Amino acid sequence: MIELKNLSKTFRVNGGTIEALRAVNLTIPDGDIFGIIGMSGAGKSTLVRCINLLERPTSGSVTLDGVALEMLSDKELRAVRRKMTMIFQGFHLLMQRTCLKNVCLPLRLAGVKKTVAEKRGLEFLELVGLRDKANAYPAQLSGGQRQRVAIARALATEPKVLLCDEATSALDPTTTASILELIRDVNRRLGITVVMITHQMSVVESVCRHVAILDQGRVAEQGEVGEVFSRPRSEAARRLVFPEGSADAPVAAREGERFIRVVFNGARATGTPLIARMAVREGIEANIAYASTRSIGERMFGAMLLGIEGGQPVVDRAIAFLTQMPDVLAQEVNVHAS
Repeated sequence: MIELKNLSKTFRVNGGTIEALRAVNLTIPDGDIFGIIGMSGAGKSTLVRCINLLERPTSGSVTLDGVALEMLSDKELRAVRRKMTMIFQGFHLLMQRTCLKNVCLPLRLAGVKKTVAEKRGLEFLELVGLRDKANAYPAQLSGGQRQRVAIARALATEPKVLLCDEATSALDPTTTASILELIRDVNRRLGITVVMITHQMSVVESVCRHVAILDQGRVAEQGEVGEVFSRPRSEAARRLVFPEGSADAPVAAREGERFIRVVFNGARATGTPLIARMAVREGIEANIAYASTRSIGERMFGAMLLGIEGGQPVVDRAIAFLTQMPDVLAQEVNVHAS
């Protein structure tokens, strides 16, 4: 388990100071895939570098399995870092070395014999689907293949924790999906705890179980992904979940119109839109006053605000119909008329 307790980091710049992190408290369970998301400048990269003490916190504590990392000697900290590896947006491969030698590098630095290191390196290249590229050089690979080699290198020391700092930001959507599936598979097969630092909602929705939203160096909100994204409480979370505007914003309401807020929390998409099916099957027509939804694979996330005419019985029937589908939440809400 990783615990961050009142973690703060202040940088001195041009005679002044910048508070990159402010009293961050997080608990990341063993075996979890934990997302940390925020806008540019929120402090995400500083946070991940503080987790493995590449950046020393100004105050607060980082503990791994109950051990306070800031209390360790340099030698002890190096040993911990072999169990807490990291992958980056830019891959950070040595271009003059083959894929196998890149993967073997941390093992050789740890004193592992060459034959043992190469055997293990081939095993991890096999795990990421690139055993046939063992003797190729990074320049001969695609971006997705380079990231797979970086993942194999990170796994070579058999870590307990994998830190991913914007690991898919430089990749196209198809390649991103394949890398996220690989990370999910690694987590499932090896039980490795994964911490995903990202500014991409789709990454968190696709692979993470828990999420913390970072805003100006503070944790604005945290919890299970479905709960945070379906019912965002903080302004920072609402900006991320509803970038086009909030479902609670003023709307143009017609006389006698009631409103239902519908939240899609990973609901499976179907050939016929849900609102159209409600009109056909229940005879209930809805005015879509607001919508911010997106599909991730076959699943839908986001929210809608529906205007319904016909009084309370019709609203109740609409809610009953909408909530028949798994992972769809619906409730009547009061809105402000514009």
